[in-house]
Amino acid sequence: MSLVTKINETRDYLNLKGIKEPEFGLILGSGLGELADEIENPIVIDYNDIPNWGKSTVVGHAGKLVYGDLSGRKVLALQGRFHFYEGNPLEVVTFPVRVMKALGCQGVIVTNAAGGIGYGPGTLMTITDHINMTGNNPLIGENLEEFGPRFPDMSDAYTAEYRQIANRVAQELGIKLEGGVYIGVTGPTYETPAEIRAFKMMGADAVGMSTVPEVIVAAHSGMKVLGISAITNFAAGFQSELNHEEVVAVTEHIKEDFKGLVKAILGQL
Repeated sequence: MSLVTKINETRDYLNLKGIKEPEFGLILGSGLGELADEIENPIVIDYNDIPNWGKSTVVGHAGKLVYGDLSGRKVLALQGRFHFYEGNPLEVVTFPVRVMKALGCQGVIVTNAAGGIGYGPGTLMTITDHINMTGNNPLIGENLEEFGPRFPDMSDAYTAEYRQIANRVAQELGIKLEGGVYIGVTGPTYETPAEIRAFKMMGADAVGMSTVPEVIVAAHSGMKVLGISAITNFAAGFQSELNHEEVVAVTEHIKEDFKGLVKAILGQL
C-alpha cells in the first residue's frame, strides 16, 4: 500500500468518526498533553484504533487523538507523538502531519520539551528556526506530488506571522516568551557536553529529540507552523545529570502558562 493510500484511508476513517475539517493541528510533547483535556465537544480516539497509525511509548504521552473546539477553533490534537528513537521510520513519525493536511488543517502548533542551551529551565521559547542534526530527512524517497514539491523551501518553515501573534499574546498575558533556534537530534541518549558546546557555537538555543521531521513535512505540505519549546532542563554540561523525570516535573510547573498561552494564541490565529 502506498503512503498516499494509507493517508487517505486514515483520513476516511477519521471522517467516519466525525473528525471533519479541523483548522489547526496540535502536537503536544512530553508533559504538555493536558491541553487536549480542555477541548470542548471532544471526539477521543485511541492511537491503537486508528489504521496506519503509530504507537507512542514515552512516559508523559497519553497516546490519544482528540478533536473538538478550543478557543473557538476546530482543532485536532495529538496527546503524544512518535519518535525516531522509538524505532519508528520517519514515515511513521510524520504520518499524523500528513493526515492533518489531508483533513484540511491550515496550520499546526508543534510543542516539545527541550534542553536549554541559551535558556534555563522553566522558559517558554518560540522556535524561530531549526538545525537538523538527525542525519535523516522524512522527504527522502519518492516525492508526494499531491502534497508539495520535490525540493521545498525551508526559509520560513516557522511562520513569522504566527510568531508575531504569539509574542503579542504573551505580552498581553504577562507571560515571558523567548525566541530561539531548536536543534533536533535523534536520541535517545542525552547529548554529551562536547556536543552541546558544538551546538552552542552553531547558534542553537535549545535541543530536543523531536519536532524537526514533523516541521519539515508540514512545510512540504504548505502548512503554517508555530513551534513552542518548554525548556525543562539545562543541556549537558550545564547541570550535573539529565533525566526524563525532571523533564516531566518541570512541565508540571509551567503547564498552566503554556496552556493559557496556546489557547490565547489559537483565538488570534
